[in-house]
Amino acid sequence: MKAVWYTKNGSPEDTLILGDIQIPEPSEGEVRVKLKTSGVNPSDVKSRIARPLNAPFIIPHSDGAGIIEKVGSGVDSSRVGERVWIWNAQWGRAHGSACEYIVLKEQQAVHLPSNTTFEEGACLGIPLLTAVQAINLCGDLKGKTVLVTGAASSVGHYAAQLAAHGGARVFGTVGSSEKATHAKSAGVEECIYYKTESVPDRIKSLTNGCGVDTIIDMDFSGTSQWLGDGVLSSHGTLVCFGSNIPGDININFRPLLFNSITCKFFLIYDLTQDERIKILQQTNHLLEKKLITHTIAKEYPLSEIIAAHQAVEKGQYTGNVVMII
Repeated sequence: MKAVWYTKNGSPEDTLILGDIQIPEPSEGEVRVKLKTSGVNPSDVKSRIARPLNAPFIIPHSDGAGIIEKVGSGVDSSRVGERVWIWNAQWGRAHGSACEYIVLKEQQAVHLPSNTTFEEGACLGIPLLTAVQAINLCGDLKGKTVLVTGAASSVGHYAAQLAAHGGARVFGTVGSSEKATHAKSAGVEECIYYKTESVPDRIKSLTNGCGVDTIIDMDFSGTSQWLGDGVLSSHGTLVCFGSNIPGDININFRPLLFNSITCKFFLIYDLTQDERIKILQQTNHLLEKKLITHTIAKEYPLSEIIAAHQAVEKGQYTGNVVMII
């Protein structure tokens, strides 16, 4: 089968190899999926750049969609021919979704509703699941004010939609007028240009000095520096799933303590079983009821994976980048 892999960390042009490898066979409790699409996420790029290899070679990408072509023992044979989307394909294992066939546990191949395309199915495993879990950790948002950092990003665009559906007044940080337009299409009421204006000052202006009730955050290294400046209200909550700086981050403790601030962190790859079951069910409900809008920014054939990784690395597009297998 055709597959892309790398044997060392580095730039896409220096590491990614397109070639042929053996088609894998499903073991007990596993399914083999003939992939139609593979999603390229920022975390896939970061892994290729710096995550230590846990195998002689790594096939990148965690997300994708396709059709179950073969099942292992213990799996209902009726699943053969089922349209599915996958999650955590390259988490804790070497074989991701940048290939024609993938074998994984049957729970990682989730039914893809008929009204959802394979291209959209490649946007679910990391971007939409992260947004759904973030909203779950926020609690009831009806009547609340919410700041979504990176509101035009793949996760942020989904999170803004879900927060607006939940009855929140949504604000978002963006880096350009183009991204502001995209964020507003998701239900963001006011956009804050974080490169040219003070986010805390703008938030306090929008909330009569109170700060927002909740922040859904993609970059704790930046957002943490605002917490002492009144961006979050007393007894407010910050829900965070990432940071542009992976190392230690200095924060001002006293404002968090004296304002009874709650901080919740999560890694979408590493949820409890109950959390995973819940968000998978919620996600398919959103798909089946057409309650969410997807943004496919660019599609590449597998042969152009280097260009796809370069585009994601540079933040070249607003929306999801998808490989067509």
